[in-house]
Amino acid sequence: MAATGCSSGGDDKPGAAETKEPTATVAPTDSPAPEPAVKTLELGAPAETIGSGGAGVLELTPSSIVYVTGSMSTKPSKDVFAFIAVKAKSTKAVAAEQVAPISGGGWKWVAKDGQAIGEGNGESYNVVADSFNAGGPVEPGTFVWDGIAFDLAKAQRGGTLLYTDGNGTAYRWTVPAADAGAQVAQLKKELAP
Repeated sequence: MAATGCSSGGDDKPGAAETKEPTATVAPTDSPAPEPAVKTLELGAPAETIGSGGAGVLELTPSSIVYVTGSMSTKPSKDVFAFIAVKAKSTKAVAAEQVAPISGGGWKWVAKDGQAIGEGNGESYNVVADSFNAGGPVEPGTFVWDGIAFDLAKAQRGGTLLYTDGNGTAYRWTVPAADAGAQVAQLKKELAP
């Protein structure tokens, strides 16, 4: 049996099904929607990030960490420097550059108690390893080795390395409280007092 509907004129139209627009109701909620879980990578895992100013794509891989109590040129204002070797690879057809801390992005150290510490804090801006000192744009199809340093208290060893890219997206890596990674020997040699 066919369904029939009524028109505004009162004439029956056989075969015309009564249609009703679906309506959506939104139930009020007292709490905001849960935020998506943030994935934390392990030291040595790459992440594709957007370059500074939204230009290009950099695959960033924090690969090694060493803790040193001084370098050739300086001593920490706290207890220890944490120096991380980072491989930066341009994966698109345009050059890309890491975001600088002055723009509100870039690298931060997040201690176990939650304190965020900016790259180059204390005396760490003076810590340089020649083989891990690239900086600047990375040309398409190439990679460079860079390094980042933090001036930390002993209790702040180990934690999370945080990078905020050119789109404002944050990436996190778990960092051990002891030296780790393939470049440890080279870093220790270059950072030796």
